[in-house]
This record gives sequence, structure tokens and C-alpha cells, in this order.
Amino acid sequence: MIERRHYIISGSVQGVGFRYRALYAARGLGITGFVKNRYDGKVEMEVQGDRDSISRMLAEIDAGSFIHIEDMEVKNIPLDEEERDFKVVSSW
Repeated sequence: MIERRHYIISGSVQGVGFRYRALYAARGLGITGFVKNRYDGKVEMEVQGDRDSISRMLAEIDAGSFIHIEDMEVKNIPLDEEERDFKVVSSW
């Protein structure tokens, strides 16, 4: 079953390759959405895919040497039927 989730992620998540690790993981797993840095030092991300692929994506991101996820705010949101890719969005 396809799901779409919105994340606000805090910890050591900016300046450590988080967004590009997310990009490569998402594309490798067929997940769509976006990731961007926020002005408050957190990362915002929306992902759309099956539950197992989303879990694998998060595990791949967290496995980064300098990335340390301390907290994630997560909520399910409506699917975006038109979305076809995962991208890094320019920050604020």
C-alpha cells in the first residue's frame, strides 16, 4: 500500500550530506517526494512509497557517518498522484 508522510527531522542533519543521501536512497527505492533544509537547523521531508521502502530509506539515511537523527515528527498526508520523482528543494 502506498503512503505519503511528512517529516520534520532534527539532530545532526544539516551540513552532513543528509539531503543527498536521502535523494540517492529514495531514487534507488522508487520513492517520490522532496527534502529540504529548514531555517531552524532541521530538515523537512515528504516521502511517498510503500511502508517497507520508506523504512529502508530512513535506515539508509541514518547509516550515514556524520548523520545523527535525534527526533522525527511524522504525519501521514494525502498522496500526490502527479509526483514522479524525488528531489532536493532549495532551502527556505
